[in-house]
Amino acid sequence: VPMLAPGKKKTHKAYLWAYATTPYAEQKAVIYDFAPGRGGQHARDFLGEWKGKLVCDAYGGYKQSFANGVIEIGCMAHARRKFVDLHVAGKSQIAEQAIKLIGQLYQIEREAQPLSGEERQRLRDTRARPIADALHRWMLAHREKVPNGSATAKALDYSLKRWAALMRYLDDGGLPIDNNRVENLIRPWALGRSNWLFAGSLRSGQRAANIMSLIQSAKLNGHEPHAYLKDVLARLPTQKASQIHELLPQHWKPSI
Repeated sequence: VPMLAPGKKKTHKAYLWAYATTPYAEQKAVIYDFAPGRGGQHARDFLGEWKGKLVCDAYGGYKQSFANGVIEIGCMAHARRKFVDLHVAGKSQIAEQAIKLIGQLYQIEREAQPLSGEERQRLRDTRARPIADALHRWMLAHREKVPNGSATAKALDYSLKRWAALMRYLDDGGLPIDNNRVENLIRPWALGRSNWLFAGSLRSGQRAANIMSLIQSAKLNGHEPHAYLKDVLARLPTQKASQIHELLPQHWKPSI
C-alpha cells in the first residue's frame, strides 16, 4: 500500500498483513495489520506467543515462526497455481494431469464443506488421502524424468519440497485445503487503493486497518456493516470497559 513519507511529498511502500480464522472455525474474524515493511518480524510481532497452525503460502518470512513452534499448513491453491501457469505457458501434459489430480482433492473438499470437523476428517481419510498418496508418487516419478531448472521441474519441486505442509490439512477436519479465504479478504484493500490512492501516514494506515477489521469481521458474522458501526459508536461512550468485548462483531447484538 502506498504510504506518504513523513515530511516529504512522495510515497513509499507499506504493507498490509491479513490474519483470519479458518472457514470452519466457530469464531469468524479477520484482522488487518498495517506495517511499514514485509519482513517476517512483523508476522512474529503480531503472532507473539501463539503456537497454532498457520495456513499460508510459501513466503519465507514465516520460516522463523515455524522454527519457534508455529505449525505450517501449506496452501494447495498455490501449488495448483504453479501447474496452471505451466499449462497456460505451454499446454504441458504433466501440468494438465497434475491439475486433474489436485482437482479431485478439491471435489472432495466441496463435498466435505457442510460436514462437521470429525466427519470431514473421516471423508478425507477414506477418499482424499489415497488420492494425495497417488499424486505424490506421480510427482516423484515425473520429477526424475524432467531436467533440473526446467519450468516443469520448478512446478513439481514447489509441491514436493512442501509436501508435508501441504498434507497436514488431512489430519485436522478444522483446517481448509488452502488459504483462499484470507486472499479473498484482502481484495477490498486491493480495490480500495484505486480510490484513496495512499495512506497519509503509518498511524493513519493502522487506523484504517482497525476499522476495516471491524467492517469485514461484521460481514463475516452476517451483520450489515453500517448498522453495526452506527450502533457500536452510539454505545461506545457509555460501555463499561469490562464489557467492551460485547461490541466485537462475533458478540454484538443490536440494541433494542
